[in-house]
Amino acid sequence: MVIMGIDPGFAITGYGVVKYEGNKFSVIDYGAVTTQSSMKLPDRLLVLSDRLGELIERYKPGAVSIEELFFNKNIKTALTVGHGRGVAVLAAARSGVEVFEYTPLQVKQAVAGYGRAEKSQMQQMVKIILNLPSIPKPDDVADALAVAVCHAHSHRMGAYGL
Repeated sequence: MVIMGIDPGFAITGYGVVKYEGNKFSVIDYGAVTTQSSMKLPDRLLVLSDRLGELIERYKPGAVSIEELFFNKNIKTALTVGHGRGVAVLAAARSGVEVFEYTPLQVKQAVAGYGRAEKSQMQQMVKIILNLPSIPKPDDVADALAVAVCHAHSHRMGAYGL
C-alpha cells in the first residue's frame, strides 16, 4: 500500500509518501510545498493545490492521511492553516483518493507509543521507523511522514474502514 501523509499548512505543507508492505516501510519521497508570503492568498492556495495534485498523480497513493487541526490560540494562524488543510483535502478528493484524518494525539500514539510525546521524540521515531539517515526537515515533513506511519498502523489494526 502506498500512503501519502500530509501535514497541512499555508506557508509550508509537509508531505511524505511511503510504501507499507508486510509490516515494513520504504520511503518513496518526502518534502515540502512552500508558498511565499509576498503572494496573494488565492495564488498561494493555487500553488498548494497544483503541487499536491501533481504529487498525488505521480505517486498514486491508495490513501492520503492528513493531520487534523488542533485548537490554536492565534485565530489568524488557525484560519490560514485551515485554508491549506482544505486545499489538501480537495486535492486528494479531486484525484479520487480516500482521505483519512488523524488527531495529533492519534499520530503520537501510533508513532511513539505515547500520546503526549514531544516533537523531538516523534522526529527521532520517524527517523528510526523509516530507516532515514537523518531527521527530515523542516518539521512539517517529519510530521507528514508520521501521519503516513499512523495510517499504516491504523490500517494494520483494521481501523478506519480500510
